[in-house]
Amino acid sequence: MAKKPATSAPALLPHEEPLPPRVDLYVAAAFLALGIAIIALAAQMPTFYERLQQIYTAPGLVPALHGAIIALLAVWLALRAVARGAFKPGPGGTKERREGYSNVRLGVAALLCLVYAGGMVSRMPFWLATTLFVFAFIVLFEWRERAPWAERAKPLAAAAAVAAGTAVGVMLVFERLFLVRLP
Repeated sequence: MAKKPATSAPALLPHEEPLPPRVDLYVAAAFLALGIAIIALAAQMPTFYERLQQIYTAPGLVPALHGAIIALLAVWLALRAVARGAFKPGPGGTKERREGYSNVRLGVAALLCLVYAGGMVSRMPFWLATTLFVFAFIVLFEWRERAPWAERAKPLAAAAAVAAGTAVGVMLVFERLFLVRLP
C-alpha cells in the first residue's frame, strides 16, 4: 500500500481528498478580502456615541467581530497552505474531475438554502423546517449509491437524529439564550 507524503493533509472524509495547497491559498485570499470588507462596512455603521450610548449597542459590533473572525481564519488557511507548499513550482491544481467536488453540488446546496430560508421557514414551524432541511442536506450529500440497503439504514437514522437535535438545539439557543421568538 502506497504511503501518502507527509505534507499532504489528512482526508476530510473517507471518500474525499483535500484540494491542492494553491487552491487553499486562493480561497484564503478571497475570504481575507471578504473579512476586511465586512470590517470596513461595519465601521461605517452608526455608533450612537452622540446619544451617549454604550459601545455594545453599536449595530456594527457583531458584524465587525464576524469579519475579524473570517479574516483571521483566512490568514490561518493561507499559512497552512504555504506550509503545505502553495508556492512550490508545479501545477496549481488538479485538472481532472474528482468525486465530491462539482458545481452541481454547490448549486444543490445553494438551492436547499434558498428553499429553506425563502419558503420553508415562513410556511411551517421553525423546528419542522430546520429538521427537514438538515435531514435533506445530510442525506443528499452523504448518500452512497453503491452501499447495500441494510447499510443505508444506520446513516439515515443518524441523519434524522442529527436533524432533530440541530432543530431543538437552535430553537433552545435562540428562544432561551437570545430571547428571540422563532416563527
